[in-house]
Amino acid sequence: MSTQITVRLPDDLVSMVDTLVSSGRARSRASVVERALERELRRELAARDVAILQGRMPDDGMDALAAWAQSRSID
Repeated sequence: MSTQITVRLPDDLVSMVDTLVSSGRARSRASVVERALERELRRELAARDVAILQGRMPDDGMDALAAWAQSRSID
């Protein structure tokens, strides 16, 4: 399923998108926007993962749960 949305973009970005489409490097304007959004979302997730690994994320309460779980036997 997909949902159609309306987005306003600066003329220079639209021109670059149209160049990608007309050169055959993209199927459509929508495909360029979709790829860009997917790339940005992957970047955001990666940045969040780095923050978690560096200990910069706020405590979500899971550390206490993990410590409790480690203290229990599997039996």
